[in-house]
Amino acid sequence: MDLSDDAQEILERLWIHSQEAQKDGLPLAEDGAALDEAAVRELADNNLVRAQDGRLELTPDGLPEAQSAVRRHRLAERLMADVLDTSDPMMDESACRFEHLLHRELEQRVCTLLGHPRVCPHGRPIPPGDCCRRAAKGGPQLVAPLSALKPGRGGTIAYLNTQEPRELQKLMSMGILPGMPIDLIQDFPSYVFRLHHSQFAVDKDLAGRIYVRLAD
Repeated sequence: MDLSDDAQEILERLWIHSQEAQKDGLPLAEDGAALDEAAVRELADNNLVRAQDGRLELTPDGLPEAQSAVRRHRLAERLMADVLDTSDPMMDESACRFEHLLHRELEQRVCTLLGHPRVCPHGRPIPPGDCCRRAAKGGPQLVAPLSALKPGRGGTIAYLNTQEPRELQKLMSMGILPGMPIDLIQDFPSYVFRLHHSQFAVDKDLAGRIYVRLAD
């Protein structure tokens, strides 16, 4: 559904308010600030929201649209942080702009590229899409964590999925950086991989932080 940016922002707020904060509706006016009337009217005309007792609520038709808006925003954040290396102060603003460009097909391509991430860089859950459910059934992947590979598989490092400074420092000290070629040699009892002409061993948790763009 083709909605304005302001309407999509309201859908996101409604989904977070109702599904994550477990609150009943969003106040139409709060602390002297009112929701954008034109955007609310646009959503109401499409039967996505309804107003009741001074609060805005999602309709049954609005719930999946709102979930999709949240999914696009958090995928955009993941892309900004992990692939484009955007700093946190810029991430939310950049993600807000980028999410509105993510049509459904492109959204699934980005999700597949990122290896179907489950949380955004802030630790909030990313609602799964059809591509995630297909991948769970063994569909093809473009990007996967090193811990999911079989020995003999490899590719190039896509990104490092960690916000822990110690983990990041340890990985980078091995030369593990986006764009570097990597091949898995063994997966038990530890994950041994080749990086250029050197071999390294890490445990399963750390191997799960290394996302690899798979070779054909």
